[in-house]
Amino acid sequence: MRLAGKTAIVTGGGSGFGAGIARKFVAEGAWVLIADRDPAAGERVAASLGKMAHSIAVDVTVDGDVAAMVETALLDFGGLDILVNNAGIGHTPQPMEALGEDIFDRITDINMKAIYLAARHVVPRFKERKAGVILNMASTAGVSPRPNLTWYNASKGWVITATRSMAVEFAPQRVRVNAIAPSATMTERVRKLVAGNAALGKLADSHLLGLIEPQDIANMALFLASDESRMVTGQIYPVDSGVTIS
Repeated sequence: MRLAGKTAIVTGGGSGFGAGIARKFVAEGAWVLIADRDPAAGERVAASLGKMAHSIAVDVTVDGDVAAMVETALLDFGGLDILVNNAGIGHTPQPMEALGEDIFDRITDINMKAIYLAARHVVPRFKERKAGVILNMASTAGVSPRPNLTWYNASKGWVITATRSMAVEFAPQRVRVNAIAPSATMTERVRKLVAGNAALGKLADSHLLGLIEPQDIANMALFLASDESRMVTGQIYPVDSGVTIS
């Protein structure tokens, strides 16, 4: 019960990494608000976790929605200890100059602006309490850029720099900020994309320790959110099965 008595918000918690993190946090004693643009997805995950999890429909790119998300956590749980900025989006691999402006704007809104908005509403409360944990979802793409994913790579590089800068700025108030940088992980979406084709074999060959599961990301999130990492801030943790060294 490493998060006993703690409260958390997990954005994009209705599927993938977010759902895995929410499950892990509840199993370790936390109260979790699952924020997702798809209300049905958020409700399904929350219902599966019982009374310790609530859900809310949120567009993380809209300031009013983000403000309501934070207020809901405070009203439902009486406080907030952990913010997990998990919501994110990618794009189909293509030449940099071919990506449409609408997709570019969507990538920057969800992968970058959403972190800014959440911080605006959460950080003042954390500073006042002189405690709090922010966990951002980066990617190995921000460390080792992949071809034909320039703007996704760039957005995750921004997450890494923002994480380090926030950690430096908030350290005097004992607010810790770290990031996880996963490689391709076998979420339901990825399984569907690679099912029955050669891509799965290529994916497996590039991962030295085998394919990554959502629970592996959740395990790292648990460590960074818990008091076991109380002296860790400004760090980017690859969970990549050795991809970045192979």
